Order: sequence, then structure tokens, then C-alpha cells
Amino acid sequence: MKNNLIIASPNKERIFSWVQGLNGFVKSSITTDRLDILWDEVERIEPEIVLLDLDLLGLKHLSDVARLRKLCTKAKIVIISSAISEDMEWELIKAGVRGCCLHGISSDLLKQVVTAVLQGELWIRRKLNNRILDELGNISSKTKVYQASHDLLNTLTQREYDIALHVARGESNKAIAQYCAITERTVKAHLSEVFQKLGITDRLNLALIISANDPIHEGGESNFSVGN
Repeated sequence: MKNNLIIASPNKERIFSWVQGLNGFVKSSITTDRLDILWDEVERIEPEIVLLDLDLLGLKHLSDVARLRKLCTKAKIVIISSAISEDMEWELIKAGVRGCCLHGISSDLLKQVVTAVLQGELWIRRKLNNRILDELGNISSKTKVYQASHDLLNTLTQREYDIALHVARGESNKAIAQYCAITERTVKAHLSEVFQKLGITDRLNLALIISANDPIHEGGESNFSVGN
């Protein structure tokens, strides 16, 4: 099996060792000890895998990993480093890295890492498996919450939903009434109906439900206030 591969490290001895260890295992390889060259080469040859020395990234390793993934979405990144903490390895995996191993890795083991990652596997310490399972559980729970609130919002009329959006933006009943050309009493009547349909009792919970379902609010800043 031969594959396009980039090896990047500020240490030329490490580069030589890894190239020798993978001799005959890759179709072509680019070696570099400069980050700017790495960006150019990744865009040029669109590698299947990048063996990246963490020392090359320095303090901005997470943002550099993100940039690398953006330059070539299909490239699978393996970080090679000195001993790193479990938390740092977890952050790298969340940033899109597919594997982590140590500088002194043997040739045979390095080939195993490359093979596993190319086949879609993760090469990480076993302790991180539990974190991955927990993360998947959280995603599943959030999906269920989203679906439940989305179904409830579908019970609202268009007018009720429009008013709910204004409430989520922190607007008062008076401002909503002026915008919709209705009375404040009508706004309150619509809100009472909204609260009843969604099974909530206040404006804050309404804002939370809207923010979980409305792309405009999701992940953005909130100016919500609980006043009328």
C-alpha cells in the first residue's frame, strides 16, 4: 500500500528517521521544517495523510490544525510529539486530529499508525475512549432535546412564532406590539397561548427554546432580558 504523505517537523533528524521508517510504504512524500511551506504543499498535493510534529506548531497548535484541515479536508492528520497530557490529546482529537504518537515511535508501529488512520480508525490512548463515548452520549441527548422543542414549535401559528422570535431577541411587549401593529393586550394573549403550547411559564425558557432551533440565534450573542 502506497499513499501520498507529508512529513513535517522542525527537527531534521526526526524527519529523516520517519522517512526511513516509512521507506517503500508511501508513493510520494514531502518533508519540511517550515510551517509556511507546509501550507503550500498541503494545498498543492492534497495528501492523504500528514505526519505532523507538534513542535512545529508551537503554542497555536489548535488553530494551526484547524487551518490545515481547511486547506485539505480529506487529509488525515497524525500528531507526533513528546509526552503530552490526556487533556491536550483530547483537544487535538476534537480539533480533527486522527491520531497521536510519540517522537521515538518505531518504524513498524509508525506503519501501523498510518495504516489504521487511513482505514478510518483513530490512534489514541485507551483512556480517551470513555470521553468519546460520553461525547456521543451528550450529542444524542442534545439531539433529542432539539427534536422535542422543534416539534413543540411546530404547534405554534405563524403569528405566535413571530412574537416568540421577538421575545427571544429581548424585545418588550410594547415594542412587539408596535412592530406587529397590534395592541399589547393582544401580544400578551398570544404569549399566553405560546407558553401553554410549549409547556413553559416565562420568557427566559421561551428564549432558550428559540435559540436551540433558530440558526440566527444559535451560537450567537444574546441580548435577552426578562422584562415586559
